[in-house]
Amino acid sequence: MDDIPLSPAVYIVGAGPGDPDLLTVKAQKLLAQADTIVFADSLVPPQILEGIRADAEVIPTADKTLEEILPILIDRVRSHKSVIRLHSGDPCLYSAIQEQMQALFDADIPFEVIPGISVYQLAAARLRVEFTVPGLVQSIILTRISGRTQVPESEELSSLAAHRSTLCLYLSARHVETAQHKLLQHYSAETLVAICFRLGWEDEKIRVVPLAQMAEVTQQENLIRTTLYVISPALSAATVPYGSEGVNLNARSRLYDPQHDRLFKDHPTSE
Repeated sequence: MDDIPLSPAVYIVGAGPGDPDLLTVKAQKLLAQADTIVFADSLVPPQILEGIRADAEVIPTADKTLEEILPILIDRVRSHKSVIRLHSGDPCLYSAIQEQMQALFDADIPFEVIPGISVYQLAAARLRVEFTVPGLVQSIILTRISGRTQVPESEELSSLAAHRSTLCLYLSARHVETAQHKLLQHYSAETLVAICFRLGWEDEKIRVVPLAQMAEVTQQENLIRTTLYVISPALSAATVPYGSEGVNLNARSRLYDPQHDRLFKDHPTSE
């Protein structure tokens, strides 16, 4: 890719949570070559753009509607330019790309989607915890609470909380009291919650607190946007940093257990 000019197309790229070092290699290569970069500047830090061409056209979109963004993408490709539509995190989660892809398809504009690291993955790394602990929790739910964007009734937070899995709650800080009330219907008040603010940015914060304090701490810290909540029994299965003491359950995966029958273990060859 380094030696071959990009084709005129829209590349929908996930920028990851904010740390430029967490860009994928493919994202870095695309950014270094693109003619035009259309990026969500309220969600993507400017450091992400440090490796772009000096003559690249950079268009921020925080103040633009979809109806203003789409003509830019279409016009540049029809002018034989490569365009990056740069989103935060991974484009498949809460990035509103479905309508963009449909419009590009309808306009016969070629496009490609390049995944990125989502903030829930960085949260696990920062917390130094596995979200799927054997014998404790084996499922992860990524969701949000209803706000200006409504959640389908079948995915209402209190019903998802009934699984008591690792639950990663996006886009919900403005409705944290409602979220806490719904979560407490199924999780105990002592369940640990990681409140993760702007992970990957220079001003990131992580607070690990009991679920009963989730709303109070959010409001004390004035966390309004770009906040992820991780509610999980897994947080007590390790020594969790940031001020909370966890309980070491000594849970072990069978994958590397000496008694585990491995599909790819060495077999002697016959002569």
